[in-house]
Amino acid sequence: MRSILIGIVVVMAAVFGYWTFDWYRSMYSGDAFGAPFELTDQTGQPITQAAFRGHPTLVFFGFTHCPEVCPTTLFEMNGWLEKLGDEGKDIRAYFVSIDPERDTPQVMNAYVSNVSSRIVGVTGSPDRIAAMAKSFGIYSRKVEQADGDYTMDHTASVLMLDRKGAFAGTIAYGEDADTAIAKLKRLAAGA
Repeated sequence: MRSILIGIVVVMAAVFGYWTFDWYRSMYSGDAFGAPFELTDQTGQPITQAAFRGHPTLVFFGFTHCPEVCPTTLFEMNGWLEKLGDEGKDIRAYFVSIDPERDTPQVMNAYVSNVSSRIVGVTGSPDRIAAMAKSFGIYSRKVEQADGDYTMDHTASVLMLDRKGAFAGTIAYGEDADTAIAKLKRLAAGA
């Protein structure tokens, strides 16, 4: 009886393992990550998914009225890129607004330019931003406040994309700087 139970557990573990592998393979098959999009960069120029191809890419979704997570993440991204020096010269970085009602190209330009010349701000219409965020697996939600203002809840991880635009991992908010740098070195090297 014990052998039968062990056999059932082993078969169930194998089936579960296969389902997990199959799900991961279908989600991150090496194809470009996210759906095609047409948005606007911080200078008012059109930007599409083509901007995420041909070089390693970092993508962070946030908003300019964010009190802590977004400015901290942008400063960290800039610091990582500076620390990498020539080793990370091909990495491109993008800050996509999840609050396009307030984050116009002009607002994004002023905000991002104060942090880094290596990070490009991206905004657009609310429906297009929502579609892009959804296709990238990003959670965001408007949260009304008692004073009539609002804030945004959102995913706080930096997405890493390889040269083909395929998902290559994440850097979590507050992740150790040495770990983040090691991930970026692998991303830059194409590993």
